Amino acid sequence: MPDALSIVVVEKDRERALLIVDSLREAGDFDIFVISEETGLARRISERNPDVVLVDVSNPSRDMLEELTLASSPMDRPVAMFVDRSDNSLTKAAIEAGVSAYVVDGLRADRIKPIMDAAIARFHMFQRMRVELQATKRALEERKVIDRAKGLLMKAKGIDEDEAYALLRKTAMDQGRKVVDVAQALVTAAGLLS
Repeated sequence: MPDALSIVVVEKDRERALLIVDSLREAGDFDIFVISEETGLARRISERNPDVVLVDVSNPSRDMLEELTLASSPMDRPVAMFVDRSDNSLTKAAIEAGVSAYVVDGLRADRIKPIMDAAIARFHMFQRMRVELQATKRALEERKVIDRAKGLLMKAKGIDEDEAYALLRKTAMDQGRKVVDVAQALVTAAGLLS
């Protein structure tokens, strides 16, 4: 059986914290920890290293959003925030702080688990997109290096593009290296010689 999902609930009001905890306990087996003070929030969340953070606050301050950014950057974990009221700038700031679900006037016991599930799903979707974007950027950079190396070989040896790539590939295989590594070494060496 997998470990229980670890959840940090940030809530000043004891009654509202109990409502959230009771709702979560009814919905499943979770490891729940409540933080009632906003001071040192980043440090306390980081110490707990939860899977999910649920924040309930009547009106989030910029300071709280900065603390959340420090504790839960978009790369770290899903964050669902329940607020009583908000404005466009705070909503935007919350999303930029890494909040996966921002719910205005939405703290009801029957909605907590579905909103948390949606925040987790959205977080994982964006996580996949970030990984794919990084892989695409890396592939594009590698392609640029290989193209530069092919150009250098074509000019230096008077060969065509296919022959230049074949030479890079053969060299890489002979040396037990990746084509991009051989290409980078060639581009670096050419830069030193020019």
